[in-house]
Amino acid sequence: MAVSFLTHELSELCLGKPPLKSISTSATVIDAIEVLRSSNESFVSVWNCDNSEFGRCECVGKICMVDVIVFLCKEENLLCPSSALKTPISHVLPKVHGLVVHLEHSSSLLEAIDLILQGAQNLVVPILQTKRGGTLRRKQQQKSSTINSHNGAEFCWLTQEDVIRFLLSSIGHFTPLPARSIDALDIISSDVLAIDYYSPASSAVEAISKSLAQQMSVAIVDSDGTFVGEISPFTLACCDEMVAAAITTLSAGDLMAYIDCGGPPEDLVRLVKTRLKEKNLEKLLQEFTILTSSAGDVSASSSSDEESPARSLTRSGKYARSPSYSARYVRKAEAIVCHPKSSLIAVMIQAIAHRVNYLWVIEDDCSLVGIVTFSNILKVFREHLETI
Repeated sequence: MAVSFLTHELSELCLGKPPLKSISTSATVIDAIEVLRSSNESFVSVWNCDNSEFGRCECVGKICMVDVIVFLCKEENLLCPSSALKTPISHVLPKVHGLVVHLEHSSSLLEAIDLILQGAQNLVVPILQTKRGGTLRRKQQQKSSTINSHNGAEFCWLTQEDVIRFLLSSIGHFTPLPARSIDALDIISSDVLAIDYYSPASSAVEAISKSLAQQMSVAIVDSDGTFVGEISPFTLACCDEMVAAAITTLSAGDLMAYIDCGGPPEDLVRLVKTRLKEKNLEKLLQEFTILTSSAGDVSASSSSDEESPARSLTRSGKYARSPSYSARYVRKAEAIVCHPKSSLIAVMIQAIAHRVNYLWVIEDDCSLVGIVTFSNILKVFREHLETI
């Protein structure tokens, strides 16, 4: 029964998916920031298109605010943010091969799972243009199609979360697997990225970049190894480029509080400004604000229904985000945890509910055991099929 279930075509998982918002490989970092602000998604697809009559369009990667923040945290970019923001995004794209893979809509769910286990994070699938009453169903959004069309075709993408959600909707096919504990299934990985609470946040930049590539997070622990919290790329993706200043000046523990969705506390905002001055980087926030605000004004002038996304640190220490930015799903910085004896289905439900690709595994005394990821979970389902 489960084997036949996994032969479902990917087109079934794509129902209701919006067309991908995209940018060209020739776009700059500041262009990427503007597209991310106006998108309800954390990631934007990056395309290389031959615009000739029969030219080929290919999605060559994806970019999110975490990529931008990590890039801006480099010493040379902190010293000259104006040049950094004008850098082509091809210099910022993750260099990991195979993160984004094209698949046909007729491909099977089993093929998708195999690609994810090989390292794919996003599967680019063409959207079927079905006719109804002699017109294409996708034609109702003229403005959207001009942004998202690639040589006349539209695409969506499937993520690890989409596949897990689909499996969860028909979990009965895999009984009794879902009721077993993650400990018994041996899917808890002890290979985690971790940093001490009092360590400089800047020392975690490389780990943050790795966590994004591996679809996990960076644990924050105290001197006894007790799990305190996390610096999550899923939370950072909901922030803006000015977080680079906080990473440069704060400790890992303070950064955890700074990126909480309620906005940075006023005392931490003052601390960031003071330490930027000490490092002779006091113009950093000002340059970010001027450059991104001017780009926002250009964007606004070309569209009557979009407000300028110009933002700055307000007196309350919170970011004054644009309406389109605040519409994006934002989650708190609080880490999502489970116990080694938690069942597989409980972990799946918990991760889906909190929109994360992983759960931290801790003991009753809060000591860190490890992490369980969607990739670990999909591997269990794939191995289960081989026993049927």
